Amino acid sequence: MFKRLPQPEHRALADAMAPQTFQTGSTIIEQNADGDSFYIIQSGTCDVDIDGKTVASLKAGDYFGEVALLRDEPRTATIKATSRVETLMVTRETFVKLGLNQKLDFPKRWAVAGGGNKVSVKPPTQKTADEIALIKKALKANQNLTSTVELDDEKIMKMIDLMWAGEYPKATKLITQGDLKADYFYVVMKGEFEIHKSEDGGGSEKQAAAAPLGKLGPGDSFGELALMYTAARAATIVAITDARVMEISRPQFKNILAAASDQMTKEYFKYLDNMEIFDALKDDEKTLLAKALLEKPLTEHEIIFEQGDKGDMFYILVEGTVQVEKDKKKVADLKATSTQPQFFGEKALLNNEPRAATLKVTSKGATALCVDKVSFDMLLGPLDQLQKRGKDGTATVQKVGAGGAAEGRKFGLINRKDLKRLGLLGCGGFGAVEMVEHVKTSETYALKALSKGYVVKSGMQQSVISEKNVQLMCDSPFIVTLFETYNGDQSLYFLLELALGGELYATYNKKNMWGNDTCAKYYVAGTTYAFEHLHTKKIVFRDLKPENLLLNDHGHVKLTDMGLAKVIVGKTFTTCGTPDYFAPELIASKGHTQAVDWWTLGVLTFELLSGHPPFESATPMQIYQKVTKGITRVAFPKKCKGHPETFIKALCQTDPQQRLAVKKGGIQNIKEHAWYTGFDWEAMMSRSMKVPYKPQVKSKKDNTNFSARREDMPPQVHYKDDKSGWDKGFATST
Repeated sequence: MFKRLPQPEHRALADAMAPQTFQTGSTIIEQNADGDSFYIIQSGTCDVDIDGKTVASLKAGDYFGEVALLRDEPRTATIKATSRVETLMVTRETFVKLGLNQKLDFPKRWAVAGGGNKVSVKPPTQKTADEIALIKKALKANQNLTSTVELDDEKIMKMIDLMWAGEYPKATKLITQGDLKADYFYVVMKGEFEIHKSEDGGGSEKQAAAAPLGKLGPGDSFGELALMYTAARAATIVAITDARVMEISRPQFKNILAAASDQMTKEYFKYLDNMEIFDALKDDEKTLLAKALLEKPLTEHEIIFEQGDKGDMFYILVEGTVQVEKDKKKVADLKATSTQPQFFGEKALLNNEPRAATLKVTSKGATALCVDKVSFDMLLGPLDQLQKRGKDGTATVQKVGAGGAAEGRKFGLINRKDLKRLGLLGCGGFGAVEMVEHVKTSETYALKALSKGYVVKSGMQQSVISEKNVQLMCDSPFIVTLFETYNGDQSLYFLLELALGGELYATYNKKNMWGNDTCAKYYVAGTTYAFEHLHTKKIVFRDLKPENLLLNDHGHVKLTDMGLAKVIVGKTFTTCGTPDYFAPELIASKGHTQAVDWWTLGVLTFELLSGHPPFESATPMQIYQKVTKGITRVAFPKKCKGHPETFIKALCQTDPQQRLAVKKGGIQNIKEHAWYTGFDWEAMMSRSMKVPYKPQVKSKKDNTNFSARREDMPPQVHYKDDKSGWDKGFATST
């Protein structure tokens, strides 16, 4: 944390620290107690206990309690002196009095992405019965893997079938800490490896608890994070004898997990094949539709739709019974089984005419598959035109987009040569954002540059084009506006609306706004409106966090960074986002929908109120284990108790279809939640509501609310045109 403090302030902090001594056996800090002091051990040793279990020990040069300098938060561990301990200590009161909280520069949490690089794969190796047994045992013993993904015997055997052997002589570095080329998972068959992890200087209690170093031998496995997404390797693994391992790549593993989804697609195809309304669809169109069907659990007495409602959804009931009522009188019961499904609401796919009847669930529970008209039209084109064409017709049916470039915006008006650089605003994974002035109009903008070489090296070409397309579709006061895109020799550029109030994350840290109920409601409401806008266009955002919310000079909140956003109909399978905000279905690689965004809104609410995300842990895998166990296992701090707790839990439901804004009623359910009692949603929408915090902005060139450092600049990789034309058509202007 103190590396983010300007160098001259270190002296002031050192001078403010007071010596404090603890005798053997005394408790220095207690788990779950509120803390307000930070300690550095000068001499002696301490144990770190979590839930009554000793997880690590600390020695001279180690430190603990740094979060207490910024906010009220229960201690995450108990620290006990195991000898006489001499410490240096500073309280939050002193830290704030010195103004150091204002001077901290907070590092961003980076998002991770699925990685589009081609991964080289070798043919599978023949395995003996003993080898198969060893690999099976190793996979089942890998807790990181088994606690995040459902690994049944069938999936394990598929993994074993694909694995190939690698022979590595003594002293080979199989994995290097920090390496971005992380695509393989390994099972040790013969020989030994050592784990090395370099930490800078002393360690905190979190690092001490998270970095046990050791050896790996036959039956051990490692590299499981690489099966989920591309992320820098967390440690170095070196062979200390000649060794033999079995290997599998991420794409192979993902295909095994996706196979279950393919099986369901085949089932759904059969249902569609028996429905007259879809007789005009070709087989490949039916397959696309089958893939896009979403499973919706229904509860007893639930009204699926009411007579007179505007129809926009088609349903296939595969389990349960529903009652059909017309003019409040029962006219029929529809009972469904997986072999004899019932379907209703099909007229909604032809036109949005009002529902002719009310449908109510009468069985204990029921399951329906559904697709809405917007999704259907985007995927295949209007149904009436498909019916005119017929199954054997050759005419092209035009698909209906969810909305191309936002109406009324003109592009090609601002040339890059007319932009003057004024200063650095921020750094991201692929490039930097600078403040620029358009010399002809004196207007200021944010210019985001992405290194083309780095984009290609990371295999992210598709996602950069997708980012541009998504950004062009957005037209909401709650989302940062795109004005132009440019294509340079070495970089791609986005010219964006400037929000001079700064990043919400930095603002919260500097102004200590964590736990402020009014602020949290305001920023969560703005994000709700941003998501509503994206979701009507079938865009999933996937990377919500306070770092991706900006404040403009009036204090209005705006969602930014469409790097992981994507237009999807049905489900998508790429694992990406920021680990603290991952939804369970992302971790399990089961395919996800726009519902992941509502999960992240629950996580954001928790973080704004408590100062940390609910599943926070020292390593990504520990986060995923907690997420998989669910929100009900999370200890809610005082600031989150009552209505905020029920609100967060309603958004962080493990079943995506049960999340508050996914259920019937949509974002109206958020607006009507008890936590939002008395909140003026109309004033929020029109932005006439008084903002809870107004940033200080002196002029349209004032970038003092940003604190990017040149040393945080991402790597610039030289780009040599590969003539594939992947970036053709990227620019809206020259």
